[in-house]
Amino acid sequence: MSGSNRRLFLLRHAEAARPPAIHDHERPLSAVGQTDAASMGIYMARAGLVPDFALVSTSARTRETWALVQKSLPEVVPAVFESRIYESGPDDILTVIRSAPAMEEKLIVVGHNPGMHRLALYLVGSAQRNAYARLHADYPPGSLAVIDFDVDSWSAIGEQQGVLERYATPASQSE
Repeated sequence: MSGSNRRLFLLRHAEAARPPAIHDHERPLSAVGQTDAASMGIYMARAGLVPDFALVSTSARTRETWALVQKSLPEVVPAVFESRIYESGPDDILTVIRSAPAMEEKLIVVGHNPGMHRLALYLVGSAQRNAYARLHADYPPGSLAVIDFDVDSWSAIGEQQGVLERYATPASQSE
């Protein structure tokens, strides 16, 4: 990837459990979610989808998703746990992305719906038809959108500037 390109990975946390009397922010992953997050990490590693830097919501389920993905990656990816991503809309998530370190060309954001789905749809300007149709239809837990930008800095990304390089879901990993 050249110095004028950016690759954004938008990863929705994997399926969360709903234990009684647990505040939403502290909900852990379900057993299915743990399996799906680990599988997505393996998929990313095999496909060479390794970010340089991670921005992760502070919720338990996003931190756990990231920890399971990170275990499969070939190198340790520095991560910042960012409260502004928790249950935020696309504008707030985009503000966090735009403030990411300029030297990091491949950035992963681990967050929540509906913000992640709406942000992906906002950013993608072109894509292979099937991938875009799948992205448009749904963004289930554990889904990953990989969006490429031809810009010099994160602060320059905007509406429909991205190219959807791929869209993967936990279900597509078992096909």
